[in-house]
Amino acid sequence: MSLRTVLALLVAACLTGLPASAGASSRIKDIVDVEGIRDNMLVGYGLVVGLNGTGDTLRNAPFTQQSLTGMLERLGVNTRGTSMKTDNVAAVMVSANLPAFATQGSRIDVTVSALGDATNLQGGVLLVTPLMGADGQVYAVAQGSLATGGFAAEGEAASITRGVPTNGRIANGAIVEREIDFQLADLRSLRLSLRNPDLTTAQRVATAINTYLGAQTASADNPTSVQLNIPSAYRGGVVAFLTDIEQLRVQPDLTARVVIDESSGIIVMGQDVRVSKVAIAQGNLTISVSETPQVSQPSPFATQGDTVVVPRTDITVDEEEGKKLGIIDGSISLKELVDGLNALGVSPRDMITILQAIKSSGALQADIEVM
Repeated sequence: MSLRTVLALLVAACLTGLPASAGASSRIKDIVDVEGIRDNMLVGYGLVVGLNGTGDTLRNAPFTQQSLTGMLERLGVNTRGTSMKTDNVAAVMVSANLPAFATQGSRIDVTVSALGDATNLQGGVLLVTPLMGADGQVYAVAQGSLATGGFAAEGEAASITRGVPTNGRIANGAIVEREIDFQLADLRSLRLSLRNPDLTTAQRVATAINTYLGAQTASADNPTSVQLNIPSAYRGGVVAFLTDIEQLRVQPDLTARVVIDESSGIIVMGQDVRVSKVAIAQGNLTISVSETPQVSQPSPFATQGDTVVVPRTDITVDEEEGKKLGIIDGSISLKELVDGLNALGVSPRDMITILQAIKSSGALQADIEVM
């Protein structure tokens, strides 16, 4: 067993002895990104052919007709001045992510999305489409048969659609033509970017790295990044350096936060959410108004009188009696807060309003983020 392995085991043992639970610790590689090692987004415009009458209507999508005319001219077919009525072609946007260090000739997946009024891309074939980066350079070329995650069918009086048939994917559908030059091995310094910025987490990452290497190699510059100076023993071997430190475990720290999605009534609360002592009453005033009109008409053989509709209105007031004022003790935990609100019989949507009201009163010691 090498000295480096022994040191790594000792550091891991020390880190697991910290107040936080070992089960909640995370590897550094799972909570940070290395600056410069990232994907690059590519996009292109192309044509999908071979559709079964579900492509663009050329009269409503002139860009499809122009693209089709230009493509045929490049292939030696002159269609200028003619009226094309094919509905087996669709204009599409093609997008892909170029992974870091992707080599020339490797393949990547692409996503194809209809641009015009095509109703279904199922069974279509994407023709050669250059994919460009933000700098306007072509980095990959895509082509292949589409696989859609949905379908559509219709008859004379009914139709059905499942999923999104105007969106498809081609596995390994693009070939990388240009590499992005990034010399990782020659770097003398680099930065780690935290996926969830936090001052405490950044300092813990720097401390774990310095403890493992036995030198002041890492420093937390801000809540987002940790600066690393490559030790002389790793000069020219940055990959080995990152491999060693990314396995170290730290305890990420989180800001107390309540995330609310009002559209679906979903509430997510972190374990550090605390509530000061507060009293809560929850109840609704419901007024129901129902109309039951009745018909009034004259007696048989009456010489006078008209048939009229007489309105009848019933009003009911429900104040939800039995709802009581509840007291939630101060500095309670997340579980106790949820149990207390459930004991009041509140629904998730009412709980959203209650949490916002508690925050407005200053009793909720957490940030509220509404999606």
